[in-house]
Amino acid sequence: MSKVDRNNPKRSRASESRYSLREFEREFPDDAACLDWLFRYRYPDGVVCPTEGRITKHHREKARPSYSCQFCGHRVHPMVGTIFEDSATSLKLWFYATYLMASTRWGISAKQLERELGVTYKTAWRMANRIRSLLGQDRDEPLSGTVEVDETFIGGKPRLGQVRSKYEGRMWAEQKAKVLGTAQRGGRVHAKVIPSRTAETIMPIVKARVLPASTIYTDDWKSYHGLGREGYVHGRVNHTEKVYVDGDVHTQTIEGFWALVKNGLSGVYHWVSTKHLQSYLDEYAFRYNNRAINGRRGMFDAFLTRIPRASGS
Repeated sequence: MSKVDRNNPKRSRASESRYSLREFEREFPDDAACLDWLFRYRYPDGVVCPTEGRITKHHREKARPSYSCQFCGHRVHPMVGTIFEDSATSLKLWFYATYLMASTRWGISAKQLERELGVTYKTAWRMANRIRSLLGQDRDEPLSGTVEVDETFIGGKPRLGQVRSKYEGRMWAEQKAKVLGTAQRGGRVHAKVIPSRTAETIMPIVKARVLPASTIYTDDWKSYHGLGREGYVHGRVNHTEKVYVDGDVHTQTIEGFWALVKNGLSGVYHWVSTKHLQSYLDEYAFRYNNRAINGRRGMFDAFLTRIPRASGS
């Protein structure tokens, strides 16, 4: 008989996986287990009962997704104030959808979630957008040190014959969504949809995202010319002359992130409207910024810990 425990297979040392589907099913088998985790996470220090005036033990109620005080019956609803509030969808399905979104390198489409969860497309789309709403970049600290700044266009390519000159090509590009990115070398990235590539739009964003006296590397786009006057050490590479690296001066970090975003959007989602593009950028920036997370559940933990904590009462 084989000495291998088929119920506990060994994970390859070369694998990046930290938390498999088998482990997820073992830890979150049903709604009750998911609710227990949510209660413990949101109330790590316990719940203060307003009647008793102190922390008391709260027991889960069988017929409701809530917990009640052992003395007075004071109720606590862990899902209130979270993306799960007012949802008729099973909490286990919510956790499973979060696991699926966190387990993929490029993201997962609502259509694939529909197939995996066995729900309608409308429900899958709503769940994906609510989960994605947890991943906003507003909590990020400003960048410092050596920072690369670059802007890009996101959108489809023109069909054959639609563009007949360089002028038409520029006009086509300007109609696509414009995005500004900042990347700290060895650190985090930030990406934001912008209305234009003018200095009036770009400079306030850079000043808000990058600490003064930092070193900023950009290409030779004219909107970056005033960075030196704003107190930054500014280095440029002349992309128009086909120069992409000049010693330490380059924008390859942020350009690598753009490649990740564009390959993901075209390969997984195929097309994203400008209206919702920012939420997708938030997701990709969140994945990039948490790529080295060391938690037991890996990226799944990073997603779950974006659920807001609750006060004690």
